[in-house]
Amino acid sequence: MAIVFHERTEEFHLYNRDISYIMKILPDRSVGQLYYGKRIRDREDYGHMLEYAVRDMAPCPFEGDNTFSREHVRLEYPVYGTGDMRYPAYRIACGNGSRITGFTYAGHRIFAGKKPLEGLPATYVEDDGEACSLELYLEDSLIRVRLVLSYTIYSDFPVVARNARFECLEGCQGIRLEQAMSLSLDLPDSRYKMLDLAGAWGRERYPDLHPLHQGIQSVHSMRGHSSHQFNPFLALLRPDAGETAGEVIAASLVYSGNFLASAEVDTMGTTRIMVGIHPEGFSWPLAAGESFQTPEAVLVYSDRGLNGMSQVFHQLFRTRLARGWWRDRERPILINNWEATYMKFKEEKLLNLAEKAREAGVELFVLDDGWFGRRDDDTSSLGDWYADRKKLPDGIEGLSEKIRAMGLSFGLWFEPEMVNRDSRLYEAHPDWVLGSEDRPRCVGRHQLVLDFSKDEVIDYIGGLMEDIIGRGHLSYIKWDMNRSITEAWSSGREAAFQGTVMHRQILGVYRLYERLIRKFPHVLFESCASGGARFDPGMLYYAPQAWTSDDTDGVERIKIQYGTSYVYPLSSMGSHVSAAPNHQTQRSVPMETRAVCAYFGTFGYEMDVTAICEAELEQMKNQTAFMKANRRLIAEGSFYRLISPFENERSEAGWIVVSPDKREALAAYFRVLQPVNAGFCRMRLSGLLEEGEYEIREQGMAELPYTCYGDELMNYGLILSDQASGVKTAGVRQGDYLARLFVLKVRDDGGS
Repeated sequence: MAIVFHERTEEFHLYNRDISYIMKILPDRSVGQLYYGKRIRDREDYGHMLEYAVRDMAPCPFEGDNTFSREHVRLEYPVYGTGDMRYPAYRIACGNGSRITGFTYAGHRIFAGKKPLEGLPATYVEDDGEACSLELYLEDSLIRVRLVLSYTIYSDFPVVARNARFECLEGCQGIRLEQAMSLSLDLPDSRYKMLDLAGAWGRERYPDLHPLHQGIQSVHSMRGHSSHQFNPFLALLRPDAGETAGEVIAASLVYSGNFLASAEVDTMGTTRIMVGIHPEGFSWPLAAGESFQTPEAVLVYSDRGLNGMSQVFHQLFRTRLARGWWRDRERPILINNWEATYMKFKEEKLLNLAEKAREAGVELFVLDDGWFGRRDDDTSSLGDWYADRKKLPDGIEGLSEKIRAMGLSFGLWFEPEMVNRDSRLYEAHPDWVLGSEDRPRCVGRHQLVLDFSKDEVIDYIGGLMEDIIGRGHLSYIKWDMNRSITEAWSSGREAAFQGTVMHRQILGVYRLYERLIRKFPHVLFESCASGGARFDPGMLYYAPQAWTSDDTDGVERIKIQYGTSYVYPLSSMGSHVSAAPNHQTQRSVPMETRAVCAYFGTFGYEMDVTAICEAELEQMKNQTAFMKANRRLIAEGSFYRLISPFENERSEAGWIVVSPDKREALAAYFRVLQPVNAGFCRMRLSGLLEEGEYEIREQGMAELPYTCYGDELMNYGLILSDQASGVKTAGVRQGDYLARLFVLKVRDDGGS
């Protein structure tokens, strides 16, 4: 790993064993992009990679030279209005109304390690030897503003982390920043397909793949959160790239608010990737001595296809984005009372649920919505964070003591960013809500949004939460957010402040998370936003796991978790076994299938366990025992997608997680609908030791295990033929909504 500056040619080369990133100071003293991709040999001069040509109507900065135009060279951080006619990385309004700027190279600094970002989540290092960083200093001397472009290349990951910072120097007369992207990357051609993760409530993060075309193709959120609809991520795949082979370039934004991720193909076939805060409604005034920091964007390169890309994101996000006491610890198996009781409960019912769950091997009881104020439905009491004594006579601390006396840990649901009109908080502080009193406000789920750009709001909510966490001895918090932001206006603030509100809102959320984490470092936070509407890298910095979706149906979760795995590790996916018929789809899925899907996440239950039969209780005991025995493998192993539920005619899916030493693995096969008189079936596995002799046992089956070598399992496949294929195998489960789980271990007396 190194960052080299070649002084004679004024070129920067960032490289490790996998990738190279090369830049050059251009004749106009801006910074050009020469190469990003698989590592190439270092040399002093890569200037030949910067190609010039005469293009009709191209604006040229040098009189008499019609070959150099900013419109037709690859740039590191471009601006519109001074020759580049493509989409800009930033936009600045100067005091005289001009948006013409000219940042030129003014120096750089190379150093070991990686700096944190103040007030923002970001990847990190635990030792300076893990990464090397470059800060490029560009200045516009006319408006007295410095632009700092930061790059960090990791030693063990094909990753470059990027961000930008705008600093108003002494003598600056003030500017207004109207756009500031975290990453811009120009690529020399457009022979790519673009992958994004799209969806809606209950079907989050479905993969969407389409060829690039001339113009801009983008995904975005302007909802005040990363959203159900799109994720702050995009990937470009070469046409021949697939799961296990081919070149992929991907970018993910470590941020939880409004975002834009785009790919622009110009008329000459070059491609520009942009990722950052969405510019709509963004306007940030800066005076001398002030600065603005963009969120971090993570750039990943893979020459091993999408699975190679995913494994980089998984390992980086699990070990160098998630942090704190719970990062590397086994997560507790929990039961959440929501789908068992909703808001209609008494303490006795909760204690019965907890006792039955404890009997089945559950370790954590979580009380969801409905425990506070007069919260019998979703029309009231948000913001009134004190226990409803009619439901909980001894308050949260009393219930917690009883739960903990059973040997269980205790967790609690909050929605700290929202308020109901019918609440003591709103009655006392209507000015703490986003929106203008002289215009109607939209409501969502009878909720308004608290103004987290105000310190007094954060301090008040934080104080209430600290009191409950401390007195209730909480070990877990489910942090929910069920309302997109509209009418983003902060009362009592001047006009110039209003363009900062959306960004300040999410900075306030981060600040409250940080405050609580520092005071209660052993509390496990799980983020939630009406399910998966804020499942993003920014949240993982504070909450190492997220509620993947409100859709708990075991069949729908196959697709949701499969799509989520393109970027996010299994250790981040909140996954529960819920009731049948399912409360969202009314589908009845076998309990074993629901459990097999939920194993590949953090695992828990969300059902009325006091109403299940003895056979189902016995299943729960077996499931919790299995998860306890395998949860470290699931959390830390390498995950491979094997059969896509989005791309096959047999309504099937498959995946495998393999231990770091490759000697153990869990492989899951799902078949949604059983075919009639189908062909033989097998599933090619991945990630195994070719020469390893694996003992294979199917979970829940009484047959003796058999053995196969890794090369056979990866090249011929694991045989799955059953009655649907005409095979009369005794004891094999049949029918729709089928899941089969295989445990593989290298024999101790053979293999390697």
